[in-house]
Amino acid sequence: MNTTLTFYQDASPHVCSYLADQMAQNIYPDPQVRMTNQLYSQLIQHGFRRSGDMSYRPHCPMCQRCVPVRINVNQFQANRSQQRCLKRNQHLTITLTPAGFSEEHYQLYCDYLATRHLGGGMDDPTQDNYRNFLLSHWCETSFIEFREHEKLVAVAVTDHVHDGLSAFYTFFDPNLSKQSLGTFAILQQLSIAKSQNLSWLYLGYWIEECQKMRYKQSFSALEGYIDQHWQPLKHEKL
Repeated sequence: MNTTLTFYQDASPHVCSYLADQMAQNIYPDPQVRMTNQLYSQLIQHGFRRSGDMSYRPHCPMCQRCVPVRINVNQFQANRSQQRCLKRNQHLTITLTPAGFSEEHYQLYCDYLATRHLGGGMDDPTQDNYRNFLLSHWCETSFIEFREHEKLVAVAVTDHVHDGLSAFYTFFDPNLSKQSLGTFAILQQLSIAKSQNLSWLYLGYWIEECQKMRYKQSFSALEGYIDQHWQPLKHEKL
């Protein structure tokens, strides 16, 4: 990293969000250093993510199963399933909008969490929870809207960093699960990144044992940040 930073770790472990019966810890950049999109563009290259205005990276003393992953935009090739997904959703209209609170977005977000995260602590969100999770004062973020005959069916919250895009979070109409809108959102983010001559689409963390993260391994040209450097993740290893 070009900027020298001090990092701090959680004072005590917390319940892991991904693996049952596991405790976790994160590291954070010095909160006295003003976070900017330029600085975050450097941090994400070293496996960091954001949640709202906070940037973090898992750093568990007894576990290294969280692997930051990204797709090489120029080497990616859609497989047959992804090609079918593109065809299935080709009728949708796609619009990039500035990040901000929208009642329409918020209602879709609530519907999504009520189905996908029932009983997980996220299924009763408030507007403040929504803003504090998805929005940031310093990050350059767009909301990609997907509409079917003017009805909002999905939103892909997408961060813009200097060498790529970051697929921060996607939520969609839970009644349309057969359309694979999450996969379609990633395919569109890849297309946008390629059109802007960007090299990477960052996907956050992947854990082999976590069922909810399995979709990430279906994308070709996937790289993982392992032993402090990015390297290809071979599908036979996944």
